[in-house]
Amino acid sequence: MIEYMDDITSEDRERVKFLTLISSSKNEFDKLSLEQLARLEELLEKKNYSHDKKADKTKTKFLKRINVRIYELTEGRGIWG
Repeated sequence: MIEYMDDITSEDRERVKFLTLISSSKNEFDKLSLEQLARLEELLEKKNYSHDKKADKTKTKFLKRINVRIYELTEGRGIWG
């Protein structure tokens, strides 16, 4: 078990921190800054979830959600309103 803990990188911890935060509430996701969203997108894209179909599907959903939110922030409005 100790050896496994050594394999956890600072990026893994950062990614898990973001995912825990945004999974807890949609409001928390909406509070993320453009820089935080870009960082989360980068961290998710780096991680390979191909061994877990459900996790890979969730990753894809989060990346879509991040891209929509980045668009909303850069365009100054929501897509539907």
